[in-house]
Amino acid sequence: MVGIQEIAIGFVIVLTLLMSGLQVASVMIVAALGGILYGLGPAMLTNLGNMMWSELNSFILTAIPLYILMGEILVHSEVAQRMYRSLSDWLNWLPGGLLHTNVVASTGFAAISGSSVATAATIGTVAFPTFRAQGYDEKWVAGSIASGATLGILIPPSINLIIYGAITETSIGALFMAGFIPGLLLALFFMITIIIASVIWPSIAGTKEGLETAGRVGRLFDLLAPLFIFLLIIGGIYQGWATPTEAAAIGVVASIFLAGINRKLSFKMLHTVLTGTIKVTAMILLILTGAFFLNFSMGLLGIPEQISQFVSSLNVTPLVLIAFIVVFYLVLGCFLDALAMMITTIPILFPIILHIGYDPVWFGVFVVIMCELALLTPPVGMNLYVVQGVRKSGQLTDVMRGVMPFFAAILALVVLITLFPSVVLWLPKTIGI
Repeated sequence: MVGIQEIAIGFVIVLTLLMSGLQVASVMIVAALGGILYGLGPAMLTNLGNMMWSELNSFILTAIPLYILMGEILVHSEVAQRMYRSLSDWLNWLPGGLLHTNVVASTGFAAISGSSVATAATIGTVAFPTFRAQGYDEKWVAGSIASGATLGILIPPSINLIIYGAITETSIGALFMAGFIPGLLLALFFMITIIIASVIWPSIAGTKEGLETAGRVGRLFDLLAPLFIFLLIIGGIYQGWATPTEAAAIGVVASIFLAGINRKLSFKMLHTVLTGTIKVTAMILLILTGAFFLNFSMGLLGIPEQISQFVSSLNVTPLVLIAFIVVFYLVLGCFLDALAMMITTIPILFPIILHIGYDPVWFGVFVVIMCELALLTPPVGMNLYVVQGVRKSGQLTDVMRGVMPFFAAILALVVLITLFPSVVLWLPKTIGI
C-alpha cells in the first residue's frame, strides 16, 4: 500500500504528462502499469488482458457507439436545421431575439445527439448567416452557441453520463433522469442571462424579422422529429420497456427513418456517419481502457482507502471540500479537455464523495457540469474552437469573451445543486430508478 505523498506525486506526474500533449489513453495506461510495477511487481500484469476484455465486453458500453451513430445521422439529415428555423419563428419576440434560439435549439439537439461538439458545429453552421444578416453582436452569438452546446453532455442521452456510470457502476437510467432537470435549469439560466444583457445593452440583439402566423404554425411540424426521437429514447427508459442501450438502438433506427423522410439517406451519407462513429468510438473506448487499468491499479494499491483516511484527517465540512473540488476542476479545465478531465479525476474523487456522504448519481451530474465549464475554458475549451471554426472570421478572443456571462450561469447552477442536491436527485427518486 502506498502513502498519500506517493499518491500526490503520481497524480502530479500524470497531469504533467497530460498537459504536455501526450494522448490521454497512453498516459493512463502507462500510469497504471507504472503503479502496478512499483507497488506489486510484474506478476500482476498478467491480469490486465482478462480485465480489459471483461470490462469492455459490456452491454452498457454498447450504448456509446449507438448514441454516437444516432447523433451523426441526425447531423447529416437536416433535423437540426429544420428545428432551428422553426424555433427562431417563436422565440424572436423575446429580448435578445434569436440568441434564445441558439440556446433552445442546442437544448433540443443535445437531447437527441448527446454530443456538445456535434451540437456546436451543427447549430453554428445554421445560425451565423442569419445573425450576420440581422446585425447581432457576434461575441454574444458565438457565446450563446458555444455555451448552449455544452448541454449536449448533460441533457440525456449523454455519452459522458454513460462513461461515468460505467466507471463507477452507477445506474445509467438514474443518471439520465438526474441530468434532465439541471439541464433544463441551465438552459433557463442562459436565457435569463440573455434577457438581462439585452435590456442593459439593446444593441447586442440586432433587428427582428417577423413571420406571418400561418408560416410559424406550419413550421411547427419541424419540431416533431427531434421530439419523436427524444420521447422514444427517454420514454422507453422511463416506461421500463427498454434499457439505455436498447433505447439507443431504437433511436438509431428512428434517425435512419427520419433521414429517409428528409431524402438525405444514401450510401455516401451512411459511409460518412459510420466512419465518423468508428473514429469517435475507438477514441473513447481506448481512453476507457486506460481508465479501467488505472482503477484496477489504484484498487490494488489501496489508494481509495488512503484518500478517504486523508480526507477524514482534514476535519473540514463537506461544502468546503466541494468548493475545493470546484476550484480544482476550474484550474484543470484550463489544461485538459472535458473527457480527459472527467476520466482521470473520477478514480481519485469518487471515494472522497462517497466518504463525505454525497450520492454517486449527484456526483455524476456535478462532474458533467464541471466538464461543461472545461468545454468553455481557454486555452483548450473544445467548443470555443469548434464555434470559431464554423464562424470563419474574427478572433478566437471574441468567442472567449462571449462565453463569460454564460460561464457565470453554469457556476450559479453548480452552487444551486450543491446547496440543494434534491434538484438533481428528485426526479430519479420519484421515478424509482
